[in-house]
Amino acid sequence: MVKTNAMRILEREKIKYTPHTYDDTVLDGQAVAKLVGQPAQRVFKTLVTTAGEGKYAVFALSVEQELDLKKAARAAGVKALSMLPQKMLQSVTGYVRGGCSPVGMKKKLTTVIDEDAFLQETIFVSAGRCGVQIEVAPRDLARCVGAVFDDVKAEG
Repeated sequence: MVKTNAMRILEREKIKYTPHTYDDTVLDGQAVAKLVGQPAQRVFKTLVTTAGEGKYAVFALSVEQELDLKKAARAAGVKALSMLPQKMLQSVTGYVRGGCSPVGMKKKLTTVIDEDAFLQETIFVSAGRCGVQIEVAPRDLARCVGAVFDDVKAEG
């Protein structure tokens, strides 16, 4: 397996992680959870938002949840957020859809991990490449990327 930038950063920070690979043509989070043999609540997607004028925020939440933009804006300390258009993802983060990791983005962005991560000993996030997930303890991930924990999921 080829090491990704996210893996190198975790190693440099002396953070334990376990890589998991799957079919790299699968982009749906629920399907990825099945392919890595995990319940959906342990597999987290990385969503990038914009508050306009070059202000971006990153959110990690379970693939079974939807992001509540009002809660997310509050957590990021801005008035309002919208999802980053997919065509801008690579220029802002350095990553492509399906391979966007909270670790190793081009610039350090405000990052929030949904508080449900605390219910899990480890969570799975993208390793920065389609077809590769990294399993890591939520607090270690937060320490590595300077993230905070908050409730950012939509209800029901």
